[in-house]
Amino acid sequence: MVSMGLFDDERVELLHGVIVSMCPNDPPHSSPVQDLTMLIVPALVGRAIVRVQQPIIAFDDSEPEPDIAVVPLGDYHDAHPAQAHLVIEVADSSLRKDRLVKAPLYARSGFLEYWLVSVRDGVVEVYREADGSDWRSVTRHGRDETLHPIAFPDVALRIASFLA
Repeated sequence: MVSMGLFDDERVELLHGVIVSMCPNDPPHSSPVQDLTMLIVPALVGRAIVRVQQPIIAFDDSEPEPDIAVVPLGDYHDAHPAQAHLVIEVADSSLRKDRLVKAPLYARSGFLEYWLVSVRDGVVEVYREADGSDWRSVTRHGRDETLHPIAFPDVALRIASFLA
């Protein structure tokens, strides 16, 4: 349906086989995505591919479009990636969906790590150690902290630099 142009003017993604509308990209949402992109891309050039608001193949007939997905190097001209080192969602009005729907979906998909940037709360929830159905480790980090992705521990991302 997407390739036929039925959703040309709509922001949608496929979750558990259902077409779901996405929240608008207003400034409180788009600004952290932009800042994270500017920080992550240079740090990972030649080591991984950083996809911004592009589809990724996930568990259970899902094709979400996370705000940022750090995926293995590869050729994705014919298919979207099905693996991720790190998936990041920036949430303002979508916090409930990103926490209750996407977090378990990303765990079941075998993605290594998931960060949920809560604009409203000014924190980043870090989900690690997927066990096939959920995450064994969930921690919350404030603006004064620095995060290091599991797959790239040498990369330091200070939360205050992307979450005003």
